[in-house]
Amino acid sequence: MPEIPRDLQGYGGRPPNPKWPSNARLAVNFMPIYEEGAERSPIYGDETAENFTGEVVLEPLPKGVRFLVMESMFEYGSRAGFWRIMRLFDRYDIETSVMITGFALQFNQPAAEYLAHSHHEICGHGWRYINYGAIPVDEEKKHIQLCVETLKKMTGKQPVGWATGRCSLNTRRLLVEIGGFLYDSDSFADDLPYYQQVEGKKHLIIPYSLDCNDSRFVLTPGFACSDDFFVHLKDTFDTYYKEGEKHPMMMTIPLHYRIAGRPGRTAALERFIQYILQFKDIWICRREEIARHWLKHFSL
Repeated sequence: MPEIPRDLQGYGGRPPNPKWPSNARLAVNFMPIYEEGAERSPIYGDETAENFTGEVVLEPLPKGVRFLVMESMFEYGSRAGFWRIMRLFDRYDIETSVMITGFALQFNQPAAEYLAHSHHEICGHGWRYINYGAIPVDEEKKHIQLCVETLKKMTGKQPVGWATGRCSLNTRRLLVEIGGFLYDSDSFADDLPYYQQVEGKKHLIIPYSLDCNDSRFVLTPGFACSDDFFVHLKDTFDTYYKEGEKHPMMMTIPLHYRIAGRPGRTAALERFIQYILQFKDIWICRREEIARHWLKHFSL
């Protein structure tokens, strides 16, 4: 077998039984994502403005020119979408794992105060909403530290989870070097958490999801309407739940405030919440809880 720096085998068809609390057949995690205000813009010194939301097709503007239409699409997420989604979770007493770009939260003190007084988990999501594969390693390290410091200062909570999204080859090593993180979610590789050796230390990875992600509303092929989103979430849940009789897994639902925060899409999210709450043998939880459970019951 050739040696390559990848693991294409995983659990080899024999996944461990995670033994979730109360013998739950499935762990379900909702993962809202706060990025609004951290996207590229000349007002932050960026050469070009962000030119993609997927909601509409817009040609990029010349270098140094602000993209006001694009900025307003992002602003919807922080001004309206954030509150609509969090009020929904509050109505159903659901605790989530909120991924936050530190730079963005600086501009929304009311959101920071809400998160500070809530039971939602705070996760690091980079300093800016940019591609860190193109950033020098020293700058990326500084950005990770800035994000952690800002989130802790504004919410009073130490982020123990991380998901850059557009990570670099250095990201995971930097997280281990900086320390203080229980896990990262820069992976789509499995239905269960798994360990990876990083710099001689075991590091926990809790995989992310793209197919159960509201970003599919702005990607092609993707979701055309709220029914598409609901049906896919329900089918995914039903499959996991059926498999969970013998092989319990975890399900992640990532939600962007500027996307799922639109009323018609939030309606689909609420239908899904109402559906899964009919099941008593599932565990709706934060990623930090999943991480602590895994670290306690499974060693590398």
